[in-house]
Amino acid sequence: MYLTEREHIQVKEPTANKLTGRVHSMETFGTVDGPGTRFVVFLQGCYMRCLYCHNRDTWEINSGTIYDVDSLVKEIVQYKAFMNSSGGGVTITGGEPLLQAEFVAEVFRRCREEGIHTCLDTNGNAKVKPSVINAIEQSDLILLDIKHTDDELHHQLTGVSNRHTLELCRYMAARGKKVWIRHVVVEGFTASAGSAQALAEMIAPMGNVEKVELLPYHELGKHKWEMFGDSYSLDHIAPPSPKVIEDMKEVFAQYGITATS
Repeated sequence: MYLTEREHIQVKEPTANKLTGRVHSMETFGTVDGPGTRFVVFLQGCYMRCLYCHNRDTWEINSGTIYDVDSLVKEIVQYKAFMNSSGGGVTITGGEPLLQAEFVAEVFRRCREEGIHTCLDTNGNAKVKPSVINAIEQSDLILLDIKHTDDELHHQLTGVSNRHTLELCRYMAARGKKVWIRHVVVEGFTASAGSAQALAEMIAPMGNVEKVELLPYHELGKHKWEMFGDSYSLDHIAPPSPKVIEDMKEVFAQYGITATS
């Protein structure tokens, strides 16, 4: 797969003997990736191939802008006053940030020293290992994207098993980490009361899930697929109706779980 001009590897500054990460882009005033106003860092690289991915340009592993921890924290800290005044903080997303778990953990550790709230936005496709555990422990909040509870349908949606995601979900519950579940609602896969019930039954006993965010499917990332010369297989799928979303919310409510959209 070729790289677009914006994806060619860049080096922010000399990083000899420093922990580095590959950054796709940043958003200085994000409002949808955790509470309050947030500095959002999109890391490069992802192994999932979600059919509806709107960040298709983050898939390449060996791309992005190379930052060391000091350089990235310096960028983030500039916005500390704006973040803290709104109850916000920094969110690291992707791509899949846990592919660079050691980098994430250190950036978060430094941000917490600065009094900045840290939020990890992950699809959970990572083994529970020391570097991943460290990244989770340095996260004040985790946005866990569960694509589907059924492994076969998860494979169809993403190209990979949901085994790692569910294992990580159970680990977070055991540790009592604050979690918001994100769940994309797409016709033919997850847009049903049955899908909502399966997810609700899984997370209700965990006790650490503060809410479920139902994200209606959209085509806003389709142009990125076309840019890469890829076919977009969900062309025929329409966004879920408001009634479908409301019906799913009611299912979660029956299990004592707050669901928003």
